[in-house]
Amino acid sequence: MAGPLAPLPSGPDESPDLAALEVEGISKTYGSVRALTDVSLSVRTGRIVGLLGPNGAGKSTTMKAVLGLVRPDAGRIRLFGQDVAADPPRAKQQIGYVPESPALYEFLTGAEYLDFVADMYGLDAATRTPRIQQFLAGFELAGHEGSLISGYSQGMKQKVALIAALVHRPRLLVLDEPLNGLDPRAARVTKDLLRNLASHEGVAVLFSTHVLEIAQAICDQVVILSRGTVLASGTMEALRARAGLAGSGLEDVFLSLTGTGDLGDVVAALAR
Repeated sequence: MAGPLAPLPSGPDESPDLAALEVEGISKTYGSVRALTDVSLSVRTGRIVGLLGPNGAGKSTTMKAVLGLVRPDAGRIRLFGQDVAADPPRAKQQIGYVPESPALYEFLTGAEYLDFVADMYGLDAATRTPRIQQFLAGFELAGHEGSLISGYSQGMKQKVALIAALVHRPRLLVLDEPLNGLDPRAARVTKDLLRNLASHEGVAVLFSTHVLEIAQAICDQVVILSRGTVLASGTMEALRARAGLAGSGLEDVFLSLTGTGDLGDVVAALAR
């Protein structure tokens, strides 16, 4: 069994106080549906920020706006001080993205797909080959890279999506439910790698998950969205204080702040 992945080298040295990502007052409407209203958040270099919220809260829309896949109706997004809208291709070069449901080219083999992604980022063969091999080994995909992605399990496809997000050494990672379908070992490798990249390489991470235990374990700060607005943000200690739940876990804090803490009647009704 291969050992844990070694951390990727980072980009230029950066101040720990530098804001990698600044989302300032963005709003988005789809027809008559208000998806986001005046959403603001920031992710500093070397920090992991958890983006949490109920289904339909606006998490994926926020992430797609950061990527330039959705254009906000109002507000501004800066990446390392530069307006993303001013130079979208340059912004995308600095971001690694894993969507909630990765859409891979399933008629390609794993190796062909990762080569294709490396081509898009301009990585030459001497750079990409050892990097891709390192990831294949670390995620236990070595020996499967020659098979068509259409024959991969959900977890294997998720691993390919993660490798594709990391292969170009991004300075910001935008990860929407990145642990979906992963086996326990791969999930642990991913969590430890993210923590290592943030702590030692200065990579900034915006991380969405419905598994609150994961967010509590690896996130430096948390932003809670509800109905397209920022309901609360801060460290775990700050959120506990706001909820009046000192010493509580993130699940209790989350349920309290989103107004869904008392579920006894719901559970009782379902159990009848």
